[in-house]
Amino acid sequence: MASPGFTDVFAALVAVINAKFPEVAELLLKRVVLQLKRAYKRNDKPQLLAAVKFIAHLVNQQVAEELIALELVSVLLEVPTDDSVEVAVGFVTECGAMLQDVTPKGLHGIFERFRGILHEGDIDKRVQYLIEGLFAIRKAKFQGHPAVRPELDLVEEKYSHDLSIDDEVNPETSLDVFKPDPDFVENEKKYEALKKELLGEDESEDEDGSDASSDDNDEEEDESDEEDEEQMRIRDETETNLVNLRRTIYLTIMSSVDFEEAGHKLLKIKLEPGQEMELCIMLLECCSQERTYLRYYGLLGQRFCMINKIHQENFEKCFVQQYSMIHRLETNKLRNVAKFFAHLLGKDALPWHVLAYIRLTEEDTTSSSRIFIKILFQELSEHLGIKLLNERLQDPTMQESLESIFPKDNPKNTRFAINFFTSIGLGGITENLREYLKNMPRLIMQQQKQVAESESESSSGSDSSSSESESESSSSSSDESDREKKRKRRRS
Repeated sequence: MASPGFTDVFAALVAVINAKFPEVAELLLKRVVLQLKRAYKRNDKPQLLAAVKFIAHLVNQQVAEELIALELVSVLLEVPTDDSVEVAVGFVTECGAMLQDVTPKGLHGIFERFRGILHEGDIDKRVQYLIEGLFAIRKAKFQGHPAVRPELDLVEEKYSHDLSIDDEVNPETSLDVFKPDPDFVENEKKYEALKKELLGEDESEDEDGSDASSDDNDEEEDESDEEDEEQMRIRDETETNLVNLRRTIYLTIMSSVDFEEAGHKLLKIKLEPGQEMELCIMLLECCSQERTYLRYYGLLGQRFCMINKIHQENFEKCFVQQYSMIHRLETNKLRNVAKFFAHLLGKDALPWHVLAYIRLTEEDTTSSSRIFIKILFQELSEHLGIKLLNERLQDPTMQESLESIFPKDNPKNTRFAINFFTSIGLGGITENLREYLKNMPRLIMQQQKQVAESESESSSGSDSSSSESESESSSSSSDESDREKKRKRRRS
């Protein structure tokens, strides 16, 4: 029911099971009929289409009698609506070739009913075209819509189950609950015998792995093969493998219809450790080569960032690398790269701390880097809106990363950042910077005052220490003069 495209394959599998276990196939047919009835009552068109298609292919495989097909079409066309007629057309398209061979009169009656509905004209034009297309398919003897494809005709002796839509169907839901089997050992032996009959004795022996010696030999051979591989391993210095990998990635990206298909195919490519970066580089390179930016690349990059953190880290390295070489890019490439990274940042696929690599001052930027920053922030404002962008930039956890874009170290750099964002139409995100610039003289005065106070404290400390040293020196000199006077008195 989940994969209607493979219905004929599943029906072929049911036919094989029906040849050995008819009870299982009959139970499955009953449950499909029950699902069909439920979907018809609930007006669940997708479920009804899937169930009808399954029954059509079960009729083609002769698991079900053709009478159930005739009953089903009569029920659908009894009170024709756009949906019921569309489902009936699909059903007859699938099993019309079978009905043409088995019951041509019944198929003729079905097409007469279709012709009557067409003449009445009560249904939508689209459905009328579907009926006309069905008549064309019948005229071509259902070419392109065979009952059973040759590769799916697997059973010679067919066994059909006679089941009617009007019958009371017992789904036997009790079988879905596990119950211990009192004759488990005997039934298991029967099952093993049946399995050998179905699969053959050779396969069962391989599965049992009765030969212990063969296992030992296999292990020895594996070890010797590994040793030979290590000895024969050749180092590729010409980077041929890398070039082939890049070519494969490029062709996969360019040949995919949408980003989901591209992501699915790229994930299947086997990358050796350390080659994940090549995927990110090629994706960015393909994006930059386009005439205009395609959202396809942004969505693909976002998908990879969400799948694996390694890709996120690699795209962060790509951001740093591209910004350092931004002066080498043409304007068109520069625009595409900026929009690509703006998409990743806007969708939170890339952490915002990568903005710390950008330093927005007159000396640290060139004309190319200013264009890059301009497109990056303009795209972010389009993705998020100016209000949400402002909230994100004012987040306290982001301030350390944004110091280089909104510099506060020098009034000149602060004014340059304010003027830059105002000139590109994003003056709203510089309100905090303007407030800081407005209060900067007062902050500078406070800093100077604090410096002066600290200097005065240090100078007063030095004066007191000098006075103390002077008093000490004077007291020591007076002591020496007293000693000399005493000596003179003694001599006299």
